[in-house]
Amino acid sequence: ASPRYGERWARHWLDIAHYADTHGFERDQIRQNAWRYRDWVIRALNADLRYDGFLRDQIAGDVLRPDDSEAVVATGFLAAGPWDFVGQAETPSPVLKRLARADDLDDMLTQVMTATTAMTVNCARCHDHKLDPISQREYYALAAVFAGVKRGERDVDAAAVRKLAEATKRLAKLTRPGLDLASSLGSGINPATGKTQPDFGNSIQGAKANVPTAVESEFIDSVLVPNGDSEVTVSTTGLKVPGVPKTSGDAWDAMRNGPVNAQKATDIGGVDFNKDGRSLLGLHANAAITFDLMPMRAALKSALRFRADVGYGGRPEKETFADVRVFVDGELVFLAERISLNSTRHFINMPLPENARFLTLMATDGGDGIGHDQVFFGDPRIVPLNEDMATPARIAELEMEIKAMPTPEKVYAVLSEQPPAMHMMERGDPEHSGDEVTPGALACVTMLKPELADRKSSDGERRRALAEWIVSPDNPLTRRVIVNRLWQYHFGTGIVDTPSDFGTGGGLPSHPEMLDWLADEFARRGWSLKAMHKLMVMSGAYRQSSTSIGAEKALAIDAKNRLLWRMNPRRLDAESVRDSVLAVSGKLNGEMFGPGYRDFDYTEEYAPVYKYITPDKPELWRNSIYRFVVRTTAHQFLTTLDAANPANLTPTRNITTTALQSLALLNNDFMQKQAAYFAERVTTEAPDTPAVRAFSLAFARPPSDAERDAAEALVKSRGLTQLCRMLMNANEFVYVD
Repeated sequence: ASPRYGERWARHWLDIAHYADTHGFERDQIRQNAWRYRDWVIRALNADLRYDGFLRDQIAGDVLRPDDSEAVVATGFLAAGPWDFVGQAETPSPVLKRLARADDLDDMLTQVMTATTAMTVNCARCHDHKLDPISQREYYALAAVFAGVKRGERDVDAAAVRKLAEATKRLAKLTRPGLDLASSLGSGINPATGKTQPDFGNSIQGAKANVPTAVESEFIDSVLVPNGDSEVTVSTTGLKVPGVPKTSGDAWDAMRNGPVNAQKATDIGGVDFNKDGRSLLGLHANAAITFDLMPMRAALKSALRFRADVGYGGRPEKETFADVRVFVDGELVFLAERISLNSTRHFINMPLPENARFLTLMATDGGDGIGHDQVFFGDPRIVPLNEDMATPARIAELEMEIKAMPTPEKVYAVLSEQPPAMHMMERGDPEHSGDEVTPGALACVTMLKPELADRKSSDGERRRALAEWIVSPDNPLTRRVIVNRLWQYHFGTGIVDTPSDFGTGGGLPSHPEMLDWLADEFARRGWSLKAMHKLMVMSGAYRQSSTSIGAEKALAIDAKNRLLWRMNPRRLDAESVRDSVLAVSGKLNGEMFGPGYRDFDYTEEYAPVYKYITPDKPELWRNSIYRFVVRTTAHQFLTTLDAANPANLTPTRNITTTALQSLALLNNDFMQKQAAYFAERVTTEAPDTPAVRAFSLAFARPPSDAERDAAEALVKSRGLTQLCRMLMNANEFVYVD
């Protein structure tokens, strides 16, 4: 019943899903919203979601219940693994793109099939499986199931996004008269030269900062590359603006009537300003453009109002920011600092003074020195101050309605598209394709039909069909696999000791009849994981002592204890060691859910650089399940204690005993600081008997007389902190015995 149950058991499932908060590969970029899937797993386990529903939602939740945000988030399972940004997005080579895509599909189908049915289907990618009755054709039939799946950021609540989009469209209909500032840019204007630049480019070489350049345009006065620390001139008349921050001085591409080079996002609050007749003024940081209001006032024959949405168009995997400023005649009238894809919505709707001459829109690099940030203004318009199409009251009412709507949340999960044709690949090579295949499963599971869909079926139909095949009551694999995993986590080794390989190459069950019985019992108990936990931990097998004293005959016959004549002593996994240290020191932060804590310094270079730090503040003392997991930069302390490598599927963790583990537990900065906090705690709670209290907290028992005497002698000679340090290094602390 404890909410900590979901946190504990989510760790095991996330190992199987090789979950992390970054892409992996050489450009190991951040996934800002992957954590929502991790939180879903915790909540689903705490709620004891039926296991068949648990699997259905993760494979096809967005199809089964598209308006259920929880079901959408669940599909983060399919996107949890690594993704090759260079191979799938950055390389210009179509050959490398096809290979990276083939690898991506292999990762998805391998994860799904090994996690749920423990079948090593991936062994049939290049040829028929050497050990199991799985053909190469069946491998590509399963690949066809996921042919329409891509990984990426998607809206969590489609209904909320639609509601916001509809309200924004209603507002746009009331406020669309007037002059579109984006169209003034024509095919694009170079911010350093003021010249037309129709083609996309990268870095603008030789750009001089703070030099406004005139533009041949009816409504544009000038453009420039800003770099502050002092007043910056923004018009050809010498108008200066204050408060511009120091920037890198770099400029990229042109200002555009539309998205700029490499811009990934063009939507704000569910409205895509690059579609449906909308308008988008795109510019990179660092760039500024100054409009001349006099000819606009003459054209509209009215006092003026400026309206626009402000958005960030950078890649979701890169943690960069930009600042946006708007000036009227040199006076700052709007400021949004460090905007990113996760920023709240910024909407500008301001009357312009009747004598105002210049309107300046400026984007700077947010202090991160990266002048490649993409910023845009959605529907940027100069409109009559009091439009005839709508009353100010009605506009204000709609604006308040939109402002009250929450910013749509995103999750890193599946993006669905119409699947392309899937062909078999000779030796697994995408450049040598063979026969076309249709979506299907495994014929060796003779209780079920392997055909899942036809070549015209949608992505959703394919995934839903596979999900139903996997959780069918007639599938003999799925229930056997999950009860074996539960047994493994409780006893240290599964009934089948290869929990993700139930094929001929895997291990034989130590107790085959019991495995069958547990699988049937799981169905009888409504696919309830909690019911199976209770059944196992209340069994006589689980409640045995772990000692082998007096059992010499059993030890001689079955030294590895596969027949379970005693309980297996087990070392705590890496995360549990860390959390136990925090628990006894009194520093464990019980806050649940939300973005992961980041115990590293982050530097943006060609590839992000993650440098781990000593976690010595409350926000870094949360339960380890909430750690921001970097895929390619191993956490030294946890890795030394055999934490899972998130680049790989990890059905069973390595258990090693090394000198490095002893040294880490003894000398790591985190351990040293927590030992000091542990000493402070016991001094406060039991000032007269701190050693006794330390034993009680660390081992849940009082010390023996000999232990108490030795502990008090150590405290006297070396101090209480050293006693606490030693207790956290004892086998009794790190083993469940």
